[in-house]
Amino acid sequence: MKPTFKAQPMQVQIPASTANLGPGFDCLGLALTMYDRYIAQVQDEPGVDIDVTGEGADDVPRNDKNLVIKAMYKGFEFLGGKPRGIALRQLNVIPHGRGLGSSASAIVGGLSLARALVLGGNDRMSNEDMLVIANQMEGHPDNVAAAIYGSANISWQDLQHGHMVAQSVNIDVDPRISAMAFIPATAVATSKARKMLPESIPHPDAVRNSSNAALLVHALQHRPDLLHTATADFLHQSYRQDAMPHSFALLTKLRNAGVAAFISGAGPTVLVLHVGRPTEADELRRAAGEKFIATELGIARSGASLISA
Repeated sequence: MKPTFKAQPMQVQIPASTANLGPGFDCLGLALTMYDRYIAQVQDEPGVDIDVTGEGADDVPRNDKNLVIKAMYKGFEFLGGKPRGIALRQLNVIPHGRGLGSSASAIVGGLSLARALVLGGNDRMSNEDMLVIANQMEGHPDNVAAAIYGSANISWQDLQHGHMVAQSVNIDVDPRISAMAFIPATAVATSKARKMLPESIPHPDAVRNSSNAALLVHALQHRPDLLHTATADFLHQSYRQDAMPHSFALLTKLRNAGVAAFISGAGPTVLVLHVGRPTEADELRRAAGEKFIATELGIARSGASLISA
C-alpha cells in the first residue's frame, strides 16, 4: 500500500552506543546518554535539502549519499514508497570514527524519521523490522540494537528463509553503573580495524572470552563488582593494538589499576564502566592525560525517540 506522508516536520533523537564491551564482539551493545538529533520534512520539490551542524559536519554529504537519507529511503521503501523530496537537518553530537555508534545513530535516525513521516508508520514498521533493516545497512546488529532499544542488548543473527535476520533482547542495567568515555582526537575506520582480526584464535582464548561474555550479562544486571573481570577480552582487542597505540596504553593502565575499561566498538575511544564516587571520576580523568577528552556519560534507558519538532 502506497504511504500517506505527513506534512509537518518530525524530529528524533538517537543515543550513542558502545559495542562489544570487551568480550561481546558483535553481539553486546550499550546505549549512552549522548544524542544526535535529526529533523526532516517531506517536500513537493524533488531531491534533498540537507543542512548539517556539529561533529564532522564538514565531512557529511549533502546529497543522496548522506547516511541518514539512505536510511530514510530504505525505510520509505519498506513502507511502500518514498516522497518526491526531503528536507533534513542534522545536529551531530556523537564523534565520527571513534567507536561510539555514529553510523548506527544515522541509520536508526533515518529509519525512525521515515516511520514518523508516514501516517500509521508505527503500525507498519515495528522496532523488530527496523532492527533487520538497520543491521542490513550496518553489517552487524550490536550498535543499532542499542540505538533502537536503549539500555543493554544482546543481539544475534538467525538464518530464516535463506536470509540472516537480526534479533535482539533488551536487558536492564544496574542503576548504579555509569560510564566514562576517553575520546581521542584521531579516528579509526571500522573497516580498517576489522581487517586486523585473525581468522582463528587459540582455543583457551575462546574459552576465556566465552565465559567472560556470559559473566558480563550478569554483571551488567546484578553484579557491577564483577565488571572488571567480565570486560576482559581475548578475541579482538589485542589484534588492533597497532592501529591505536595511545588507546591501548590507556586501556592497559586502567585495567592494571582494576578499572573495567575496554575499547569502545572498533575504537579508538576507551570506555570505562564504573559505580564510583565523583572523586573516582576525577582520578580517571587524571589517568587519561591530555591525549583524550574524558566525557562522563550515563546509560540511556531508552533508545530512538520522537521529540517535539
